[in-house]
Amino acid sequence: MTDLHRQAGDATLVPPDKRADLIPSHVTLRSELNALEQDNILSASIWALQRRHDPVSESFARKLHRRMFRRVWRWAGQFRTTDTNLGVDRTLIQPRLHEAMDNARFWVEHKTCPPDEIAVRFHHALVSVRPFPDGNGRWSRLMADILAYRLGRPRFTWGGGELAEAGKMRDKYIAALKAADNHDFAPLLAFARS
Repeated sequence: MTDLHRQAGDATLVPPDKRADLIPSHVTLRSELNALEQDNILSASIWALQRRHDPVSESFARKLHRRMFRRVWRWAGQFRTTDTNLGVDRTLIQPRLHEAMDNARFWVEHKTCPPDEIAVRFHHALVSVRPFPDGNGRWSRLMADILAYRLGRPRFTWGGGELAEAGKMRDKYIAALKAADNHDFAPLLAFARS
């Protein structure tokens, strides 16, 4: 039996508390929001890969997030000011972000592991911090892509699809992140190149 009150995935409304921070006032459906964000992310990807940036700096991290979401969210590029159930305490965002970047610089400089692993470890460290109100997974994957690219590797495929929409793929990604939480980076590395 079909639940008549359940909305199709593309008809899910953006919650009112989130709509207050939206720049385009016409967006009411999650599908509209996803399309708008995806257009911005594509534009930011092109911008980031066509220029020579230091992908392991706070200024670039903020600038990339701002580019990814600047036409969508008023808070684009700004660190979150509230605590969430994921990520570090808001007061630890900058120290942990700097720690992740210092580690990545060290790994690159000393070639502590292959380039793909450096980039995947960097991604894991960034997504663990969750510095922004939203978009942390997409931002940290693009940060890893840019670092891999700077290290002479192709961008990652991250399972080959949109993680927000594909349930099985998202579950696999989350499981790989949890393995990385326990210092097993092999599943995340395999997922990144799958």
